[in-house]
Amino acid sequence: CLKGTRESVLKAIERWARGLDTSPVFWLNGLAGTGKSAIAQTVAEQVLADGRLGASFFCSRGVEDRNDLHLIFPTLAFQLAQKYPAFRSSLIPLLRSNADVVHESLLSQMQRLIVEPLLSEKVPTVIVIDALDECKDEDPESAILLILGQLVSKIPKVKFFITSRPETHIMSGFRGPLLKNAADVFILHQVERSTVDNDIRLFFKHELSKLAHQRRTSRGWPTDDQVDSLCRRAAGFFVYAVATVKFLQHRFRRPSDRLEVIMASPEITVHEGQTGLKVYNSLDSLYASILSAAFPQDNADDDVLVRSVLGAVVLVTNPLSPSAISDLIDAECDVVVPLLESVQSLLVLDEDIDQPTRPFHKSFPDFMTDPSRCSDQRFYIFPDLHAELVLRCFGLMDRSLEKNMFSIPDYSLNSDMEGLRSLGETTLGGALVYACRSWYNHLVTTEHLVPDVLSALRRFLEENLLFWLEVLSVLGVVGDAARALTATMQWLNEVPEDFQPLFETTKDCLRFVTEFFEVISESSPHIYHSALPLAPASSIIRKLYTQQISSVARVVTGISTSWDWCTAIAEIKSDTAPTFNATWSPCGQFVATSSGRDIEVRDSSTLEMSYVLELPGSEESYQDALAFSPNGRLM
Repeated sequence: CLKGTRESVLKAIERWARGLDTSPVFWLNGLAGTGKSAIAQTVAEQVLADGRLGASFFCSRGVEDRNDLHLIFPTLAFQLAQKYPAFRSSLIPLLRSNADVVHESLLSQMQRLIVEPLLSEKVPTVIVIDALDECKDEDPESAILLILGQLVSKIPKVKFFITSRPETHIMSGFRGPLLKNAADVFILHQVERSTVDNDIRLFFKHELSKLAHQRRTSRGWPTDDQVDSLCRRAAGFFVYAVATVKFLQHRFRRPSDRLEVIMASPEITVHEGQTGLKVYNSLDSLYASILSAAFPQDNADDDVLVRSVLGAVVLVTNPLSPSAISDLIDAECDVVVPLLESVQSLLVLDEDIDQPTRPFHKSFPDFMTDPSRCSDQRFYIFPDLHAELVLRCFGLMDRSLEKNMFSIPDYSLNSDMEGLRSLGETTLGGALVYACRSWYNHLVTTEHLVPDVLSALRRFLEENLLFWLEVLSVLGVVGDAARALTATMQWLNEVPEDFQPLFETTKDCLRFVTEFFEVISESSPHIYHSALPLAPASSIIRKLYTQQISSVARVVTGISTSWDWCTAIAEIKSDTAPTFNATWSPCGQFVATSSGRDIEVRDSSTLEMSYVLELPGSEESYQDALAFSPNGRLM
């Protein structure tokens, strides 16, 4: 935050952080664009200067390593270990005895990686978690907050500063019995409008004065009237001010001319206390003005390219670099880069074309994908762009994947080749890695009766599936295959009976992956040497890929004719108590087991832990039975 701005909220946070008897959690709740992340950054810097910052995690929806709840506690533990010797001394023996704790449930992670090592640390500590709403969390009540509520009282010297939008699952977490009386709440968008306007005016004056000096603009630019107009247009949203300044800072355009572009659009009045999407009217007008200034001509071919490039920025599940975007959408890099540069005020764009680019703020993709906010059809990202992206993914894999493209010796384990994953990522490139890992995310949001998509999916399953599994094996993410094929089956449930054979093929491929999950994970060559030769004689995948079966070793007798009823055999055990019960969720996605006072819920396709619920009372109270409700939401 600029010095002199956001003083009321920063003072409230400082009183909380320094107080000896204040709540263990502070929740800064605010609408998109109200400046939460800037405040979180300032808070982190202030408590760092005071020697009280233990660790921080800044979530980001579009960055894979920063939108995963299961990475929060390991990241915080790493930072705490760097700062506090006593914490480090407690953590290292724990990791030596159980290195897999980083892959366990969120509850187990916080208990073992944060709480237990912090018991030996007596120094007051603040932990910052920004933009919690941007982490993937489909639970009706925030999983992180549920666990914080259970464990935060065990570490009284530690305080958690959390920011987020007022999303339903997060609000439920703070309103729940565990955190209701253990958290201070500050609602940022309810700060008096005049206070926010004054802060935004200070920001504009500071940044535009600096820009005027750097670019040697005419004396008196900008005028007070222009600054006042910008403040009214901002309507209390700091993101408007930041985007405006970024727009005016373009290296090859006069700031005064760029300001006139904004001033040419009518001022939109957003009244204090207004709710719903109308609160974003002024911000939407700015985004529309910037896009129109960048792409003024209404040319159909250009419009298609603009939507394809911006769609690849807005819709991807993990940010791509300009060079990767070029490869994915099959466009020249010297066309894509200038296009991105023309709207760089709306993006995080590096000069290195191999560095990922992403929207500078979540409100921009929100605008681009909402037809009620983005009224210019040239820029609106239609849902059918997902169909284009999944076709691009299938096309890139079809052109690029081949057998043993990493030159792994026959019968080798992946672990025999040092640095294999890094080699795989380098060999494949960003676009192909993205296509292999994320195609299904676009498929499941595509209309079911797009013939080209169904044809591409059939070709992928019938010709490229094994090459794809090789890639996932080398990258160490075979779990992605189970998730992708499961999601594809669910999507195909909605198509007419004419496509039943495609459903059966997908089902058979999923069965192959789950049956030979360990083999595929350990060795990509053994997809052909072990897994495929042992597939049942009547299985679809064996018939499709008969020519790929290794000729070096073959099954002479005893091969099954069909898949048996047992999908897989897995050992489920707990470190603390015997496992008494196991039950499947109605949708088949989860399997839950009870062990002592813990209920452990796992992904049924990979058996990866999803979460753990710790129950009150004695262990004997929970040994009799365990069941899901019919809708799968309760146990």
